[in-house]
Amino acid sequence: MELTLYTRGGCHLCDEMKAQLEPLLGEFGVELREVDVDTDAMLAGRFGEEVPVLLLDGRKVAKHRLDIKQLRRRLQEETAHRRGAADAEKAQGAR
Repeated sequence: MELTLYTRGGCHLCDEMKAQLEPLLGEFGVELREVDVDTDAMLAGRFGEEVPVLLLDGRKVAKHRLDIKQLRRRLQEETAHRRGAADAEKAQGAR
């Protein structure tokens, strides 16, 4: 799983969201990729002032503010889904 945080320098909401994410990264073994939208004209145009934006595996899960309980739930669901898929794959390989 990968979390992508679209951010920019001097953005206090971006700093807040990043701080909220820190405990979840270790808990779920998730990678955080930070992207400064001001380093790419296309991203700056796409996001404008609409940062921070957080994506989980390419799907938007938060904008401006993070609902930490909701994100934890999504990460738990995704972890369970991946575990189930891996177990099914192992079972099929054992046949």
